[in-house]
Amino acid sequence: MRATSRSTIRRWVPCAVLVVPVVLIGGGLPRSGLSAGPAQEKDAELLKDARDAFEPLPKDMATREFPVSPERVSLGRKLFFDPRISVDGTVSCSRCHLSALYATDALPKSHGARDKVLPRNANTLFNTALQFKQHWRGDFENVETQAKHALTGPGFGNPDFAAAMARVNAIAGYPELFKKGFPGEADPVNADNWGRAVGAFERTLVTPSRFDEYLGGKTDALTLTERNGLRVFMDIGCVNCHGGVGIGGGKFRKFGVKEDYWKATGSKEIDKGRFDLTKDPADTYTFKVPGLRNVEMTPPYFHDGSVGTLPEAVRVMARVQLGKTLSDEETGAIVTFLKSLTGNPPADFMTPPVLPPAGFK
Repeated sequence: MRATSRSTIRRWVPCAVLVVPVVLIGGGLPRSGLSAGPAQEKDAELLKDARDAFEPLPKDMATREFPVSPERVSLGRKLFFDPRISVDGTVSCSRCHLSALYATDALPKSHGARDKVLPRNANTLFNTALQFKQHWRGDFENVETQAKHALTGPGFGNPDFAAAMARVNAIAGYPELFKKGFPGEADPVNADNWGRAVGAFERTLVTPSRFDEYLGGKTDALTLTERNGLRVFMDIGCVNCHGGVGIGGGKFRKFGVKEDYWKATGSKEIDKGRFDLTKDPADTYTFKVPGLRNVEMTPPYFHDGSVGTLPEAVRVMARVQLGKTLSDEETGAIVTFLKSLTGNPPADFMTPPVLPPAGFK
C-alpha cells in the first residue's frame, strides 16, 4: 500500500464530515438496513457496496521487493520465536505477539527486555504487512524495517546492531540458515537480513475469514444478522476510515475529532501520537487507523489499551470520531459484523519451531 505524505494528511476531511446521514427507524437501525424491501435485491446492493469499500485478503503478503521464499520464511520463523537475541535472553518477537492471543499479548502496554514497559499497546501481527505503515504512529515503512529496529529498541534492548548480530552468530546453526535464506551474499548475517527474514515470516500470517468468502460472492457466508451489522457499519460512517483489505490500516487520523479521546477512554496518560515524530502541530493526537480483522480476539483496545471490551470500543469510536451516541441495537449490530472478521490463525504461527542448538558457542 502506498504511504501518504503529511501534506496530504492535513488536507483530509475528518471522518465525521464524510458521513452520509441516515434516517433511523424509531431510533434503531438505519432505514437502509436489511429489514425492508426484497431480500435478494438488498443482498445484491449490500454486496456491491461492500465490494466498493473492502477487498478480500490475498494468499500471502509478499511483494517483489520482499518475497516469501521457503528458506527465508523458515529462518524468519525461528528468529521470531527465539529469545536469545535480546539483551537479557528473555524477549523474542513472540513475547508481544503470542500464539494463544491472536498475535497480541493482551496487555495495555507491552513489556520488553528487563521488563521495561513499552510506550504503546501491541497490535496483532496477523495481516499487518498489508498496512501502509507499521506501529501506531507510523514509525516504520514496513514489517522488515520494524523487525530490524526492534533489535536495538526497548523490546530487545541491544546497544547496537553489531551486538545483536554477535548473538546470532554465536548460536550454532544460524549462520548456515542465513546462507540458505540469502544465497550468494558473502556475509548474510546482518541486521537488514534479520529484518527481511522475520518480515518474510510475518508476510505469511494471513487470516481469511467468512467475510472474505462473502466478498467473493458467497452471500450466505455471513448470517442475516451479520449482514445487517455490515450495513450499519457502513451507514454509520465507520467505513470512511476502516475500509480496504485490512478494514483499516491505510491512513492516519486524529483520535478525537469531536472531543478529546481521553475523556471517553479514561486514559491515564495523554499521547500526542505522530506529533512526537514529526513535530508538526497538525499531527497532534494522530495515529494510524488500526485494521479491524480479528478485532474480536485482540483486546484491550486503542494505542494505550485503555478500553477492555469491543462494544465499549465501538461506542467510544462513534462518540469521539463521529459525534454519535449509538443505541444498544446499533452497537450490537456492529459488534456482530466485526466478529465475522475473525479468521483462523496460521498453523505455522500456533506451534513454536525447534530452534538451532540451545546455548552459545
